[in-house]
Amino acid sequence: MGVLHHSRPAGHPGQRVTRPADAAITDEQWNDARLMWGYHQMGHEPRRCSAAIGLGSHDLGVATTAADLYRTGLFPVLVFSGGNSPTTAACFPRGEAVHYRERALELGVPGEAILVEPRAGNTGQNIAFSREVLREAAVEVDSVLLISKPYMERRAYATCRKVWPEVDVVCASEPLELDDYVKSIGDEKLVVDMLVGDLQRVIEYPKLGFAIEQEVPEHIRAAYQRLLRAGFDSRLLKP
Repeated sequence: MGVLHHSRPAGHPGQRVTRPADAAITDEQWNDARLMWGYHQMGHEPRRCSAAIGLGSHDLGVATTAADLYRTGLFPVLVFSGGNSPTTAACFPRGEAVHYRERALELGVPGEAILVEPRAGNTGQNIAFSREVLREAAVEVDSVLLISKPYMERRAYATCRKVWPEVDVVCASEPLELDDYVKSIGDEKLVVDMLVGDLQRVIEYPKLGFAIEQEVPEHIRAAYQRLLRAGFDSRLLKP
């Protein structure tokens, strides 16, 4: 999902290396990536909610997970939210939400249980626009299950608590370990870059009014800084 771009955040390290895309990732860097992977996941126990929102991205696993959770009876209605971004236009030419809906239909979710929000271009819009779609469909919502990429749970939670503070928020994602997720994406450096980029947003977005503040333990910040200095930076906010 595309994000709004802002000025380079405070604390961005001044000295970084230019890392070749095919450079081997060291064991120490994988350890740092696993620390961040664990931090990004909220560890919520899935439970029944008024509605679910599948947050658009490059990852079709979000739609698969949403279908799996729907079949367990955790929610009666599901909103897929997302238009297109530079990273998804090629793989989802009809828009993220539309492709997600098609995948969920293939997996047996009935069409009447799916609402489509096709305009959102960032996570705040995912939440705000989905809220409006649910309101227009006369769905009363006091709790929402946010379904996202595994490393996006914490940022999605923080965004929803800011944008829609009245609802109880539960987070879910495809139950994968980091190694398995990397295999599913097929690009080791990109995945680590995305872990770093999402942590930057967890740290910086509250200062910009986009999300609630969350504690980031020092060992997570240290792992983040080490990976930044090593050149895992393609998913940072642009200056």
